[in-house]
Amino acid sequence: MNRIVITGRLTAKPELRYTSSNKAFARFTIAVNRQKEGADFINCIAWDKTAELICNYLDKGSFIGVEGRLQTSSYEKQDGTKGHTTDVVVQNIEFLEKKKSEQETTNDEQENTTDIYADFGEQVDLDNFLD
Repeated sequence: MNRIVITGRLTAKPELRYTSSNKAFARFTIAVNRQKEGADFINCIAWDKTAELICNYLDKGSFIGVEGRLQTSSYEKQDGTKGHTTDVVVQNIEFLEKKKSEQETTNDEQENTTDIYADFGEQVDLDNFLD
């Protein structure tokens, strides 16, 4: 069984790219806190619709959960030596916090200062009922 589940924060805004056969993909890194101190930086790759979703809705610092499988690859470096990578190939992603836009923040602040009874229609003068 080859399955990994991690939660962490994106270290940079993911960038959508395409293969020569026009298949969408995104490479990104997740910082995963260790129990005591420090963090591990896990390289991930997502394909197709998952890659598009990640690039459209997530930004640097977004807190996400990723489920996938580990994959090792080798490649030839510019100096001719062989390099190796280990990536999580993303199969599922979960947004673990709601991203607040500037507009939502402004609306929340305005709601806190507005009349809490505004949605009940016409204002009623209670002094007329007390006499």
